[in-house]
Amino acid sequence: MAFEFELLATDGRARAGILHTPHGDIPTPIFAPVGTQATVKAVPPRDLHEIGASLVLANTYHLYLRPGDELISEMGGLHRFMAWDGPILTDSGGFQVFSLAQINKIDDQGVTFRSHIDGSQHRLTPEKSVQVQENLGADIIMAFDQCPLPTDRSIVEKAVARTNAWAARCREAHPDDTVQALFGIQQGGIFEDLREQSSIALRALDFPGYAIGGLAVGETKPQMYAALDYAVPMLPQDKPRYLMGVGAPDDLVNSVLRGVDMFDCVMPTRIARHGAAFTPYGTTNLRNLEHARAETQIDDTCSCYCCQNFSRAYLRHLVKSGELLGHFLLSVHNIRFLLRHMEQMRQAIFQGALRDYADAFLARYLQNL
Repeated sequence: MAFEFELLATDGRARAGILHTPHGDIPTPIFAPVGTQATVKAVPPRDLHEIGASLVLANTYHLYLRPGDELISEMGGLHRFMAWDGPILTDSGGFQVFSLAQINKIDDQGVTFRSHIDGSQHRLTPEKSVQVQENLGADIIMAFDQCPLPTDRSIVEKAVARTNAWAARCREAHPDDTVQALFGIQQGGIFEDLREQSSIALRALDFPGYAIGGLAVGETKPQMYAALDYAVPMLPQDKPRYLMGVGAPDDLVNSVLRGVDMFDCVMPTRIARHGAAFTPYGTTNLRNLEHARAETQIDDTCSCYCCQNFSRAYLRHLVKSGELLGHFLLSVHNIRFLLRHMEQMRQAIFQGALRDYADAFLARYLQNL
């Protein structure tokens, strides 16, 4: 089997495992940096390898519009096109269609939308989303779903029914997971019965992995954690569970405790472009005057290139000057911080000590909030 999920250890509801893919093994729990347009912003694949990334995410919607999935296929697929030889996951494009398109019209068959780039009209259906992702050539591809605001029950009910129907159509369009594994996406917002309704339909389709969608898109953190408390156990025990779009360090540890295996988020590179860095004691803004003469690095326990070579004073200078090197260095550090966070949680699961790690981490990280 090209795809196989091995569950190696548990600690409460938390799990440590390995997801085997055609382009390499993914140790779980895992965080995937986001390469929206076939690039993790400011960070070359060489450096992603160096800091320990084992999975990256690319965006179906953006790559379909530019440069085009057929062009990427002609160039040998995403792995060759972006010179990344590790596993790749592509999302379905659903979230972007609903959130970025200037004009969109949704019906039971799919979505008609206008490009945010040039206003041209396009049609995306479950079958088209699968076809685009097959052209891109990622190892893990996602079923087309409707991602609603999670707190409006009437809207969420319609989205669940539509997502369930679309999942069946995606499965029919992609029945063979030998080369690319198609994951289903659970929806249901913050409503337990709707999450269960979604899960029943998805489990019947026997996907090789399952995502939890529709969270971290407007609800509070307590609402998200409460939803995970019941949403995660609804998914199969022997398949990987992927929480989409979540990357805050405190959310990661709280979600791993609840049994989530995979994560992605633009947060580490986005906050880097604004001059912010993750530290064990919370996020710090390098623009602040307190860093102007600081000879210390961002994190003296971090082994990344940024922390091993540059002071906070220098980094502040780069940020204040708008120098691109600042984006690169802070992005490398922020991604490495999250990858190390996941590595430490994985080790703690093997040791049966995740609760101790989580309590100590959260006590430090949240102390200044």
